[in-house]
Amino acid sequence: MDDLEEDLTCSVCYGLFTDPRVLPCSHTFCKSCLESVMHVSVDVSVWRPLRLPLKCPSCRSVAELPTNGLDALPTNVCLSAIVEKYQRPRSAACPEHPPQPLNVYCVQDRQLICGVCLTVGRHRGHAIDDLQTAYARERAVQARLMERLRGERWEDVCALTQRLQLEKQRSEGLIQDDREFTVQFFQDLDLILARKREEFLQALERACARVACTYDPLIEQLKRLQEEHGAVMALGSDVESDERPLVYLETVRELRERVEALIRTPLPEIPSVQLAPRAEPFLLEHWSRLSVRGLSDGPVPEICCPGPAQRGRLRTSPSAAVLMMMMLVLTGLCLHLCASEFPAEEPLRDVGTLLFCPIHNTIMTLHTFMSTLGENISQHLLSFLETLHWC
Repeated sequence: MDDLEEDLTCSVCYGLFTDPRVLPCSHTFCKSCLESVMHVSVDVSVWRPLRLPLKCPSCRSVAELPTNGLDALPTNVCLSAIVEKYQRPRSAACPEHPPQPLNVYCVQDRQLICGVCLTVGRHRGHAIDDLQTAYARERAVQARLMERLRGERWEDVCALTQRLQLEKQRSEGLIQDDREFTVQFFQDLDLILARKREEFLQALERACARVACTYDPLIEQLKRLQEEHGAVMALGSDVESDERPLVYLETVRELRERVEALIRTPLPEIPSVQLAPRAEPFLLEHWSRLSVRGLSDGPVPEICCPGPAQRGRLRTSPSAAVLMMMMLVLTGLCLHLCASEFPAEEPLRDVGTLLFCPIHNTIMTLHTFMSTLGENISQHLLSFLETLHWC
């Protein structure tokens, strides 16, 4: 077919022949192509007015045309018919037996087949029809097929489409609600975590402030000692260079007093501050297994900084022995007051003295172990016993 198309192609326009005309040299060209060639020949040559020159595009031979021009050239009728047939739609080739054309209609399988399919192929023995008969019959069937599409099923399809769209909109609405809830949920979690983080940092700041209260006074005390030491050293240097006896003696006396005071000044002990609880074990213990629901109830520690004098007495309750001791002291006080109000009851006074004197001595001995009552409570209790003893 490609070789045939090449033979049916004009050598000037490289398209299929259109109104092919034959020159005296037997070469064929499209009439429109010859018109363009003829105009060029007339422009470059001089001929008799009754003749028109035309040079063949293939062999270059010149032909003289009459005054009516290209219309005098004969039409290549055979070539024109071949081109027309070539341009008609061609039947498709059989996919199983190329290049056999599909020119038979199989009634059983309702499809076009070729002759090989009918004789030796898989459609062998099937009922067939020619193309025109099959075409007419299928045209009538098409009307019934289209009628079936316009029935109740099409209404069901439309109704189902509308329901699907509504369901899609409803599902998209639910997804949007879930999206908004998700954003709000995690925003709340962020707020809770931010608040807990701030509370934890504030607890650490309070612990830092307590540490500063523990160490800053001691540091200031030592700084004052250092300043006094520097001042005394400077005063000593001034005394060495002073040769006035009266001034020297007065200055040496002041120097001696300041040196003695500086030496007698007790140095503070370095308190050992123990931070409890620490952040890492506290978070791992209380927060690592915490559920999302319990985030808002997550504990924030109150970080303690007990020094040597405070260790072991944080939030501890008085022991039974201390309570018993206080009860005995109060009993002795009552007996002592009764003896003071009623002199005749001197034995009561002796009993009261007998009760609180051993207790007073015991408290003085165990004073260092009464940390559970606190320093202030212990001092007040000792003052109270001293007053009671000397009444």
